[in-house]
Amino acid sequence: MAKHRIVGISFDHMHMGDLLRLVHDHPNAEIVGIFDPDPAKMARAVANFALPPEKVFTDFDTCMRAAKPDLAILCAATADHARYAERLAAHNVHVFVEKPFAASVADARRMIAAMPKGKLLAINWPLAWIPAHVTAKRLIDEARIGPLLEVHFNDGNRGPLYHLADKVVVTEAEVAAQKPQSWWYKRASGGGSLLDYLGYGATLGTWYMDGRAPLEVTCTVDDTQGLEVDQHSITVCRYDTGLSRMETRWGTISDPWTVQPQPVCGFVFVGRDGTIASPDYATHVTLQTRSHPGPVLIEADPLPNGRRNAVEYMLDCIEKGEAITGPLDPAVSLLGQRIVDTAALSAREKRTLTLIP
Repeated sequence: MAKHRIVGISFDHMHMGDLLRLVHDHPNAEIVGIFDPDPAKMARAVANFALPPEKVFTDFDTCMRAAKPDLAILCAATADHARYAERLAAHNVHVFVEKPFAASVADARRMIAAMPKGKLLAINWPLAWIPAHVTAKRLIDEARIGPLLEVHFNDGNRGPLYHLADKVVVTEAEVAAQKPQSWWYKRASGGGSLLDYLGYGATLGTWYMDGRAPLEVTCTVDDTQGLEVDQHSITVCRYDTGLSRMETRWGTISDPWTVQPQPVCGFVFVGRDGTIASPDYATHVTLQTRSHPGPVLIEADPLPNGRRNAVEYMLDCIEKGEAITGPLDPAVSLLGQRIVDTAALSAREKRTLTLIP
């Protein structure tokens, strides 16, 4: 089988380097081109993957014509997702978008509508590849805690500028220098902790809830002097089964992939007959039931072949002609986007809202 030809489009999101590493390490894939208008943003990837000059582009159309990719990985600023997805669709490629889905429900629907027939669109939520969170889904589906009533989510990190691809740490001085011009801190570009992290809770929460939608959404955000985006948000979703709480934060004491901060980042699930705690990056989940209130540690299941990471999963679906499922499914992510948009509007209007269509 010929190798999958993959391009990386835009380096606005630091996860591009992580995704390209997955491509580089996959035996049946190759990086055939990378694009960003700013050559400096691509320098680390060029060095890490020994990319020759003929695979590095600062013009989008030239990149697509020369590279002739099968799949494009998109890591643009959130506000640019729809525009790039439509441009990529014109080149008849599969599209893999790094989270969040889009800047709005309207943009998300534009992206879905743009996809050519027979081509896959996937939205990557990195928490979907944490074995503990996948194990929690298995236990919920097995009714180990009875019917699922609530999903509680708390997540974040020290801030989006504190780390690069491969979790390379950035100094405080470098963060301070980057912050004034960074898209992460610009409202028009889709910055802020709510848009960065709430999609995780809303989208994976939709997956855990088997596609159920909340009836109402209430959200509040902080207001830091000198910043035009939030660094802390709290959202309450009212389902017909109860209240689910989802919190996002930039500015934790530590990053959860190194040292879990307090409050712990991850999920807690409440069922009729018990609860499950699934912290990010944990090796186990904790189960409590009414019949056995004492906490029981359950080791996380290893992810199966074809489902071990984002790129492997996408290529497996392409090779088998299978639809994208789970949190990466555009339909699941669209409901998550509806929750995010409703939360953002609720925060602006300072009132509870019914879920936007």
